[in-house]
Amino acid sequence: MLLRVFVNFRQSPIGFLGRNLYLNSRAISTGRVPQRSANDKTTPGRCFSSSGSHLRANETFDDFRAREERKEQEYAKQQQQQADATSSTGSPTSHTEAFASSSSGEKEPIDPDVERTKEMILDAALAFVQSHGWSKQAIAAGAEAANYPSVSHGLFPRGGIELVHHFYKQCNLKLIDYLKQQTVGVEKVPNPSEFARKAIEFRLRLLEPYLKYWPQALGLMTLPPNAPHSLANMLTLVDDICYYAGDRSVDFNWYTRRIGLACIYKTTELYMLQDSSAGFENTWKFLERRMEEASLVHEFLVKSEGATHQLQNAVGSAFTTARNILGLNFDRR
Repeated sequence: MLLRVFVNFRQSPIGFLGRNLYLNSRAISTGRVPQRSANDKTTPGRCFSSSGSHLRANETFDDFRAREERKEQEYAKQQQQQADATSSTGSPTSHTEAFASSSSGEKEPIDPDVERTKEMILDAALAFVQSHGWSKQAIAAGAEAANYPSVSHGLFPRGGIELVHHFYKQCNLKLIDYLKQQTVGVEKVPNPSEFARKAIEFRLRLLEPYLKYWPQALGLMTLPPNAPHSLANMLTLVDDICYYAGDRSVDFNWYTRRIGLACIYKTTELYMLQDSSAGFENTWKFLERRMEEASLVHEFLVKSEGATHQLQNAVGSAFTTARNILGLNFDRR
């Protein structure tokens, strides 16, 4: 019984492998490769090395090692030659360095030509919001209108929200131009509250051509990935109104005025979406009432001494972050 098991093991693939490993070990220890007879059925050339080569017939271990060392030296020489050639052209010296240079996380410099092209496409896309909404389809149509291929919407990977932010930015710039015109040659605004009310009305009237589709824009702006930029646009809007209204305060009033104005603007904006009166007359009356109530909100915040410092820190950080997100500074000269 034991003899039969031994014979079966010798004839199995495992038996051949074991015998082959045994022959290889003897070749390494003695420095010689044993000669195989004609009846030897072991697999030839199965003497493995770390470099993927194998011992040749009638080759000692010392010869094998010398041959492998020569290969390593030739490979090192080739690598050095490639390094010298690539360093002279200024390109990366290896695939690893090339990958590291491309994935280092550094932002590529902004190309002014590309930015101007994007501005042109987005400006043209606003004409298609009424037919396609705030979407990639509107951007593609705008690209064609600006004599660019429709696939140019690939320049805007975030889709419709980039069109919304572009429109919001353009409206804020128009608001600043309006505020500058109203304060030309004026050292001090006689009625800051009325000045702020007119500024809010001017800003909201810019939404009239797109009012039907503005709820979609509001939905896009409230999405988590888009909220920081959208909040920055809003805070910058009210900050500009307060500044040109003559607010140069450095105390807590700086914060309360901006918080109150932001609340008034957003509530009036939402009211305007549902207003069907002629010329949005009810919306402007609603705005007047909110401005009258603003003084009450201001007094409440100022008298709440416990919340004063917390609000001051929180709101101050919010306005600073908003300016940083939009890449703006506080120099309005």
